[in-house]
Amino acid sequence: MLKKIWKKLTKPKNPKSRRYRLEKARELSGQVIRYVTEKKNDVEEVVGKDGGLNFRDGELIVFSSAKVVFRCRYEDMQAWDLLSGDGVVITAPDLESGGQERTVTVHYVYHRK
Repeated sequence: MLKKIWKKLTKPKNPKSRRYRLEKARELSGQVIRYVTEKKNDVEEVVGKDGGLNFRDGELIVFSSAKVVFRCRYEDMQAWDLLSGDGVVITAPDLESGGQERTVTVHYVYHRK
C-alpha cells in the first residue's frame, strides 16, 4: 500500500521527459483495444479492430486486426489520454511504415484492467 502511494507521489509530470514516456508506455501495455483510428485528409478512418497494446524491447506495439498497425520507440512517442478515459492518442515515427510520423487514436474496450 505504501509503495503504491509513493509511486503516485513521485510520478513524473513532464510529458517531454524520458521517464514520463517510459511510465506511459508501461501503463498502456496490456490494454485491450476496441478499435484504432487515424486521421487522413481530415477524415477519421478505422485502421484496425480488436487487439491490444504491448510494450516490448523499448517499443510500444499496437496490435489490431491480426496485424501490427503501429510500432514506435517509447523515447520518440507522445501520448495523451482521451478526456473520457476510454483511449489514448499516440504520435510518433511509425517503424512499420518506414519511420513516417503518424498519429493514431486507440480506443479501449469498456472493461479495462
